[in-house]
Amino acid sequence: MNTKYTLQTLCLSSLFILNIPFDAVAELDDSDIEKIIVTGSYLQGYNAHSASGASRMELAIRDIPQSVSVISNAQIQDFQLTDINVALDTATGVNVERIETDRTYYTARGFDITNFQIDGIGLPLQSGNNHAGDDTAVYDRIEIIRGANGLMTGVGNPSATVNYIRKRPGNSNDLQLRGTIGDDELYRIEADGSYQFNNTFSARAVLVNQDQESYLDRYSRKNQVAYVFVNANLSDTTELSFSHMYNNSDANGNLWGALPLFYTDGTPTNYARSTSTSADWSNWQVVTNNSVLELNHQLSTDWRLRATYSQKRTDEDSELFYVFGTPDRETELGLTGYASEYLLDDKHDLYDVYIDGNFSLFGREHQLVAGLNYSSLSYTDRSLYDFSTGNGFPPIENLNTWQGNAVFPTLTDGESGSDVEQKQKAVYFTGRFNIIDGLYVMAGGRYNDWEAQGESYGVDRDVSDSDFIPYAGIVYAITEDINAYASYTETFQAQNELDINNEQLDPVVGKSQEVGLKVSIFDDAAVVSLTYFDVQQTNLAILDPSTSALPPTEQRFVGSEGISSHGFEMDIAGEVIDNLNLSLGITDFTITGEQLVADYTPNTMVKLGAVYDLVQLEGLSIGLNVCWQSDISRNQGAVAEGFANAGQDIITRQEAYAITDLLVKYQINEDIALNFNVFNVSDEKYLTSLYWAQSFYGAPRRFSATLSWAF
Repeated sequence: MNTKYTLQTLCLSSLFILNIPFDAVAELDDSDIEKIIVTGSYLQGYNAHSASGASRMELAIRDIPQSVSVISNAQIQDFQLTDINVALDTATGVNVERIETDRTYYTARGFDITNFQIDGIGLPLQSGNNHAGDDTAVYDRIEIIRGANGLMTGVGNPSATVNYIRKRPGNSNDLQLRGTIGDDELYRIEADGSYQFNNTFSARAVLVNQDQESYLDRYSRKNQVAYVFVNANLSDTTELSFSHMYNNSDANGNLWGALPLFYTDGTPTNYARSTSTSADWSNWQVVTNNSVLELNHQLSTDWRLRATYSQKRTDEDSELFYVFGTPDRETELGLTGYASEYLLDDKHDLYDVYIDGNFSLFGREHQLVAGLNYSSLSYTDRSLYDFSTGNGFPPIENLNTWQGNAVFPTLTDGESGSDVEQKQKAVYFTGRFNIIDGLYVMAGGRYNDWEAQGESYGVDRDVSDSDFIPYAGIVYAITEDINAYASYTETFQAQNELDINNEQLDPVVGKSQEVGLKVSIFDDAAVVSLTYFDVQQTNLAILDPSTSALPPTEQRFVGSEGISSHGFEMDIAGEVIDNLNLSLGITDFTITGEQLVADYTPNTMVKLGAVYDLVQLEGLSIGLNVCWQSDISRNQGAVAEGFANAGQDIITRQEAYAITDLLVKYQINEDIALNFNVFNVSDEKYLTSLYWAQSFYGAPRRFSATLSWAF
């Protein structure tokens, strides 16, 4: 059973779910629509027909001169992608580096992904990693813009930008309830409702409560989410909205660090999948509150204004236990525990205002976006240890029999931490110019002024810099269904390292270039993208060899050639044949300039999600979700003296593997549906990451069942 949705975009961001066919909307003229803006987009299964995260222009995917893929709401529901980590596992070109249970890095094209946005608004992750993860229940879809996103971010790596598109009120009253049970005592309840009070006010709310144990010893996690979005049509041309999202992640028995991967003689360890280095008192609570105030105003028939204020606050409180050292293969001795308490309080404030619209020049229609952005981030964190009682660094006898029964330490010693404030001011603009029939040129840029002040764990973080980030793209319609494109853009990151003349080094510059084809197939039911990309990051600070013998405070740095990657991507999304919705992404690339990164990054990845509606049995669908990656490795040093193989390189390897999930879905009637999911059906045992020198094993085969009831 296929369900079609028509989404009308209000000022490029307010999405209203309509209950009329898309073709009918296309036939309406301006006088029939009493909304602020009449441009629209829609999702059909796994095919997102448009995206705005790369330029603030709501463009068809094949008209964007950059690699863009979208994780649709249908995909999220089919395969139970309830956490951002499992959702991004399915995204073309994205590698999810699970270094711990509650701390995750993300990479694309060989670089860390640090830019995560909500409706196009956001700041880079302060630490480069995400704590606790995010629940996807509040999002309508997730856009991934691969490569540098110079217009909308400017600061960061030339990897990718993840743009969450929030759920907004519909024009009708509806409520959907979902309940999930599964292995590891998984219990999840989700409610999602939209209500139209009158012609002026409407609201949407999402509530989630999830409780789950784990295949890992001692680990469990509770998660509560509350989200409300209130919309007010103040007039025919003005709309005001307010939203707030609350997320509380409460983990117990969480990892800080992970398993040692080799013995003293260089041979690899091979623990049970459930083995954990956590203490039985380990815990990590992360509470996030995010409020957004948004004003949309139609200035004229062709021009509109959007102003947004967003505040995000994060509070973390954790008691952590780390295990370090190298065990002896015969005795399993040689490991030591390391206890810490970690507290974090950070606040993001972001202001963004822009205008966009259409104008005529030389007899042709063009588009323009111009805006201002100001953001600030202030954070303080504290770490405490136990250096005095003997409980802060206990010996660990044998991880194979470890029960986490470390004596709780007195965490009052060695206080250290950070107190840092960052500010960014930016001006951005871009135009999409119709040069001749079928040829569009996008050109623009972003001027960023960036500064930071403060200290982090004894290191001065004072830095300031500014830069202009250019953006250029071209799209040419070879035929009605085939577009060729090329684009170039940059990013920058300020550095506080000094050169031999005590001058601050210039920023790290990321450059992203790509060319490709985007093809609409099967009457626009699906889109195929083929891309070649070339990415470089230059001027990264490395130690000046002439100062290597000096104390750390006197050492100086030089800018290096950095790291680069180049390769190919293919992305297919949509209904490729009748009743078969497909999302397929293939990435193959090569990293140069940093062997460590090249080794631990899979250079080939295949992501496949497919759901087929069985014609023979109405209401029954079957699905397959596959994530395959090539082998990875990490050089861990050399075997110490005293062994027969002393001096031999210690290489940790994870061979190529695939994780396959299965789905059976039955639409019992118009309102009730049942999903049955099997995860890691082959029960593959694998290391989650080699991003760090430690790792842990991914989850074994698991099952879940979800009942959905729409009112």
